[in-house]
Amino acid sequence: MRVVIAGSSGLIGTSLVASMRAAGHEVLRLVRRKAAAPDERGWDPYAGRVDDGTFDGVDAVINLCGAGIGDKRWDDARKQVLHDSRVVPAEVLSAAVVEHGVPALINSSGAHFYGDTGSRLVDEDAPGGHTYMARLTQDWEAATAAAQEGGVRVVLMRTAVVISPSGGVFGRLKPVFQLFLGGKLGTGTQFFPWVSLDDVVSAYRFVTEHDEIRGPVNAVAPTPATNADFTKAAGAALNRPTPWAVPAFALKALLGGEMAQELLLTGPGLTPKVLETHGFTFLHPALPSALNAAVA
Repeated sequence: MRVVIAGSSGLIGTSLVASMRAAGHEVLRLVRRKAAAPDERGWDPYAGRVDDGTFDGVDAVINLCGAGIGDKRWDDARKQVLHDSRVVPAEVLSAAVVEHGVPALINSSGAHFYGDTGSRLVDEDAPGGHTYMARLTQDWEAATAAAQEGGVRVVLMRTAVVISPSGGVFGRLKPVFQLFLGGKLGTGTQFFPWVSLDDVVSAYRFVTEHDEIRGPVNAVAPTPATNADFTKAAGAALNRPTPWAVPAFALKALLGGEMAQELLLTGPGLTPKVLETHGFTFLHPALPSALNAAVA
């Protein structure tokens, strides 16, 4: 296949480019500067500009664009960045695939689509939630409307927290655990939706290659875990005790109430119904496997 990837320099994108090429696909990377390599194509989503010829003969576009949710505190300006960095590229690419006759758009989305599910596990048939993150993710998915209405096969990858050897949540927390400071957050009973980097990359490639898959896909491991489960497994992988508990009020003081509540103190419980129905096999179906691989 000939595939265009936007957001190819991020945690998932870097590995996905390599994985797609290893599988024999041709990959073109959209970059927000003048193209400087044979596999690059320039674009400016905020100006609605893409280099001529970018979509010629392309079988699928994969959109991974979006500013980091947990990189900065959520003030009004940051929320606007989070919104625009997701919605604008998705709108531009949705219009482009229709205009140029590209058959498929694989659009990144988030596990927080469902909001806080409490103690319930949900699959792709569940309705959206009402939290800030849920509304943001719903706007993100709605930005693909032009492609969906134009008959393009659109896949919405509701991606969980990615467990990676470097970068992502575990990359940031690893030094904390190594300093014997690891502990559960709040009560620790909240769901911690997760997926290994290996599996999320394979899942993106899988849905790109399988024409029968469309609509929402939960890119999440098949073994649900709580924050306490993650804390225990991370401590075991790093051979460190995890006796501590960080109280909710401290997290809210550090990050702001809304951000701490939605990202750390609550979480959606997800199952990967669509992936499993279509025969996807997880390399790391359980947290200890994913964390041990990340440490190794």
